[in-house]
Amino acid sequence: MIDLYCASYARPPREVTLDIDDTVDVVHGTQQLSLFNTHHGERCFLPIHVYETATARPVAVLLRSGKTPSGREVRGHIRRLVRRIRTHWPNTKITIRGDSHAACPRAGPWPDPWGRHEAMAWCETSGVDYIFGLGGNDVLDRQVDVAADDVRVRHAEGEAPTVRRYAETRYGAKSWKCERRVSARIEATCNGLDIRYVVTNIARGSAEWLYDTLYCERGQAENLIKLHKSQLASDRTSCRSPLANQVRLLLHTAAYWLMLTLRDAIPKPQPLASAEFTTLRLRLIKIAARVIETATRVRIAFAAACPQAELFGGIARWFQPAAP
Repeated sequence: MIDLYCASYARPPREVTLDIDDTVDVVHGTQQLSLFNTHHGERCFLPIHVYETATARPVAVLLRSGKTPSGREVRGHIRRLVRRIRTHWPNTKITIRGDSHAACPRAGPWPDPWGRHEAMAWCETSGVDYIFGLGGNDVLDRQVDVAADDVRVRHAEGEAPTVRRYAETRYGAKSWKCERRVSARIEATCNGLDIRYVVTNIARGSAEWLYDTLYCERGQAENLIKLHKSQLASDRTSCRSPLANQVRLLLHTAAYWLMLTLRDAIPKPQPLASAEFTTLRLRLIKIAARVIETATRVRIAFAAACPQAELFGGIARWFQPAAP
């Protein structure tokens, strides 16, 4: 899959940002690798999805058991991912972006389930940029208390219904071997004060840019996972064997590539250029037409009232191989 992703570029890009996340895949039988996950309250798989969100291209989809991945496992996935990409693009700058999971404890002696320390340490020694969500705790809250107090006061004075400010600090957890850059988004509303943190090794940019622009863009990756699951049915992993279910994921990802290639072929001024896959299927694929085959060509006759006939013809000509 990584080879296919790299081959989709005519030349190596200058830099890419890859979003890595897992998603719940509920099972209804006794499939191997399925486990009960207390956070989701279901017996499930937790496959890992990796996308280049800027272009909506899938990079890797890996079936795995229903338990939260350990730090060693996450580090191994990122290491194999980056090393494979660098066999094609040795000079491309790579940024890894990921969320902090809701099941991650906010404070205490427990290990970090997503293994941010292991993943961050490997990225730092391998020349890879990263930005991950970070659960808050009392230490972090004290370090940004001055900015948080300013936000609370401005909101109490009625300056605006929502008051937002950004702060930056250096933080080193007990399990970390060094301090790292942490950016905080501090927001006061009628519901109270809300603080979100991200940790990164990126030296450039302000705290606002790191959170609002760079980190929040990863939300689009969740929409891509929804496309993969709800509109291409990639959560139908009902085979008993994990190998068979992994093949199912590959086939659904192949369908994703086909639909993405079709959408990319639509001219940007067209409304369907940004349509979801279900819309493309209904408007361009599941339509009635008469197919007439001759010795030298295939003709497709649409109904006179077909609204997408001209667009269909243009896409077909675009896909047609050039004459030698």
